[in-house]
Order: sequence, then structure tokens, then C-alpha cells
Amino acid sequence: MVGDGPPRGGSRRAPADRAADARGAVAQLRRRSAQSVRERLRRVRAGTGLAAQAGLAAGLAWWVAADLLHIPLPLFAPISAVVALAASVGQRLRRTVELLIGVSVGVLVGDLLIFLIGAGPWQLGLIVVLAIIVAVFIGGSPALVVQSAATAVLIGTLTPSVPNLEIPRFVAALVGGAVTLVVTAVLLPLNPLRVVNRAAGPALDLLIDQLEAAAEAMRGRDADRAQAALDRLRDNKKQLGAFGEAAQGAREASTLSPLHWGNRRGPMERYAQSVEPVDRAMRNSGTLIRRAVTMIEDGEPIPEAMPAAVVALAQAVRVLRREFTAGNDPDRAREQALRSVCEAGRAYRAGVGFSGEVVVAQVRTAASDLLVATGTSQDDANRTIRHAFGPLTPPAGPTPPAASR
Repeated sequence: MVGDGPPRGGSRRAPADRAADARGAVAQLRRRSAQSVRERLRRVRAGTGLAAQAGLAAGLAWWVAADLLHIPLPLFAPISAVVALAASVGQRLRRTVELLIGVSVGVLVGDLLIFLIGAGPWQLGLIVVLAIIVAVFIGGSPALVVQSAATAVLIGTLTPSVPNLEIPRFVAALVGGAVTLVVTAVLLPLNPLRVVNRAAGPALDLLIDQLEAAAEAMRGRDADRAQAALDRLRDNKKQLGAFGEAAQGAREASTLSPLHWGNRRGPMERYAQSVEPVDRAMRNSGTLIRRAVTMIEDGEPIPEAMPAAVVALAQAVRVLRREFTAGNDPDRAREQALRSVCEAGRAYRAGVGFSGEVVVAQVRTAASDLLVATGTSQDDANRTIRHAFGPLTPPAGPTPPAASR
């Protein structure tokens, strides 16, 4: 009977444990639900401007085509307006041109073949095939090819019941594309600085977080944590793609919209020019963290200044984002980038191993990328970094790699 005691005791504790687990699961579910709702609301807020533009463009395109120009079947106008508006931000002007070229190809091929061979199922298939071949031959993008095929389908199916559709179809597409440009540039333009700030944030935050995680991993000699930071940093295509697309769109908006012409030489131009150096800083930071993993695994010396240099580099990115958001000249970001180089120089002269040298070199290179992102020329950035780094000869150690700058 003595052996029966623990099971009875265990059974008495089990309900409490199960209740605690249930409460924990419910609490976790609530947190996830709250995060999901916040994320959905954030996406709704981000998409409100586009929704308003699409509604205005569709209604205005219909009104112009139907009431002013008296085009039969004016549904082509709002469809074209929404198609052009749905293009990636920064590619709407190009998409509008592609839309018109695609319509022209579809109308030309469709009208010619219907005149020669008539209308019917096999004629429709042949029209679509030839429209796509012509679009590809002239070097069309996927959007142009699809538009050519779609127009050919409409011409091939509607022409038998709606005569003289070809010219109205082209004019309606022209109306839709033109209305989209008017809406996005004049009537309801989005704030390009706000758009690019919203897109740049995730990319810059990813870089900041993983550099700081790598610095903590160095301090604790935790190779697994450094590897996790590297894995997360490598998964950056979505963030960088959104940043680049938004910067391109901001430049387009600043060019087309009279309300934002004053931004062309200010914050918007700096943002647009920063995409490539930020991309390089991401890649060089990835090399930095990868060599940090090896440095920890090989048991190399890690001077106190080395993680401090990486933290300072992360802080430079944080300050850069803050100054870009405020529309200020990024002077403090430049200062912080040079501070990371100074710390890297201290770490190098304190004595580092083979991988440690690469980490130091990558701090310098990433800092150079950040300086270029602030608008500094590459030559000036390299010269400033060499001065901030200090002597290249440590008390007793290997020669720095030639890749450093």
C-alpha cells in the first residue's frame, strides 16, 4: 500500500496542473488573437489609401467614359483604371503604358483575324495565341502579354454581338489609365514619405535586431544564438523588396504629383538612394555574423570592444531610420557609424584571431555602406572610416585582411 501513495498524490496534483496548463493555453491564445487583430487592423490602415484611390479611379473612369465620351460598354474604363492602380507602387506609370500597348496588340490581332477568318471557338484560340506571340516578340513584360491576351479574348467574344468595339475598347483603356494617373498624382495622392517610412521600417528593424542579437551572442559566447540571428537576417528578401518598391514608388509620386515636387531633392531622394547601400549593409552584416559564429566555435579571443562595435553599428541603423522618418539630414547616424568603426579598431588592436579579423573588417564595410546610405560618397566614406579606425598594426597580431576598408 505504500506504493499507492505517490499515484494518489500525483492524481491530486494533476487537476491543478491541468488547470494551470489550460489557463496558460487560454492566455497564449488571447495574446495571439490580440496580435492577429492588431496586425489585421494595421494592414487595413495601410490599405485604406489604396482602397480610396481605387474607388475614386473606378467611379471617375466610368463617368468620363460613359457620360462624357459616350463609349459603349464603358466597363473597360474602370477595369483598366483598377488594373493600372493595382500595379506595384512605383510602377503605375509603366503599367499604364503597358496596358495601352497590350490593348493595341490585342485589338490589332483580334480585329485582323476576325476580318480574315471570322469568329468562333477555334478562331478565339488562334487569336489569343497570336496576340501572345506578338506581345512576346515586341519584348513585352508579363503584364503586357496578359493584357494583350485578355483584350484578344474580349474582342473575339464580344465583337460578334457588339459591333465596332475595337476603337471604344482602346479609348476606354486610355481613359482608365489616364484617370489612374490623375487620381494618384493630383486628386488623392498618398504621402510618399509616409509610404516609404512604413516599408523601410521592417527591413531596418530586422538589421538592428539581428546585429544586437549577434553582439549579445559574442558576449555570452553563444554560437547557437549567433546562428539564429544569421538565419533570421538571411530571410530578408520580403523586407528589402518592400523597401525598394516603396522607394521607387515614392520617387514616382514625387515626380508626378505637384503636391510633392518639393520632396524630390529632400528626404525622398535620400531614401531612394539608400536602398542599394542598405542592401549591401545587410549582406555584409550577414558575413559579419557568420564569421562571429565561427569565431565563437573556434574559441578565438573576443575583446570587449568587438560586441560594442556591433552594438554601435546597430545603433547607427536605428538612428538612420529615426532621422529618415523625421526628414532630417542623417548627421547623427554618420557619427554613430564612425563610433562603431572606432570600437572595431580598439578590438583589432586588442588582439583578435582569424575570424575576429573578418568580423572587424565587416564592421568597417557595413559602416561604409551606412555612410553611403546617408548620402556620403563612397570615396569620402572610405577615407573617413580609415581615419576613424586608427592604426592598422596591432601590438602583436596578424595583418588585417585586404577586404577591409
